[in-house]
Amino acid sequence: MLARTAVDTRSARRDATRAGILEAAWDLARRHGLAAITLREVAGAVGMRAPSLYKHFASKNAMYDAMYAQAVEQLSARLSRRRQGRDPRATLRNRVRAFVAFCVEDPVRYQLMLERPVPGFEPTPETYRMALAALSGTRTDLEATGITGARALDLMRAITTGIVSLQVANDPAGTRWTRLVDEALDMFFAHYERAASRRVRR
Repeated sequence: MLARTAVDTRSARRDATRAGILEAAWDLARRHGLAAITLREVAGAVGMRAPSLYKHFASKNAMYDAMYAQAVEQLSARLSRRRQGRDPRATLRNRVRAFVAFCVEDPVRYQLMLERPVPGFEPTPETYRMALAALSGTRTDLEATGITGARALDLMRAITTGIVSLQVANDPAGTRWTRLVDEALDMFFAHYERAASRRVRR
């Protein structure tokens, strides 16, 4: 029992240290940019030497991968709480609104998840599968509206990430582009309604 307690204590301490390192990395990234942070800076922020950091992250990319996983977990949790609408379209709107709000509230987190701000970094296959799982929920909500196919999902993603990118780049404290979400979705739905109507006429 004592041995198990000692192992649990060490594991908890290791997890707490790892969490502190990631928190410091996010803080530095928000101040200086994701690509600009160094392991030496992160180590200094948590009061350790850079070599000690390698006990927790084998490389800088391993640290980015953990940050990516953390961001995706947070996004998944937010999207899982999206409100059920009165119909499938309303539910999809709620999901898109939740996604856009999540992204614009922390531009650096958004950039790591959906842009390529760090040269040479790609999430590991295991971590990327987490992102695909979050995307599958969007596909499910989209298909519930009667709109299916990879092309439709790609268009939906292009619309939402385009709005986020413009908002973050040009009006980070405002709502110039995020206020267009519902209008953009109206256009999206109208496009597929017209396509369905053409198929029926044929």
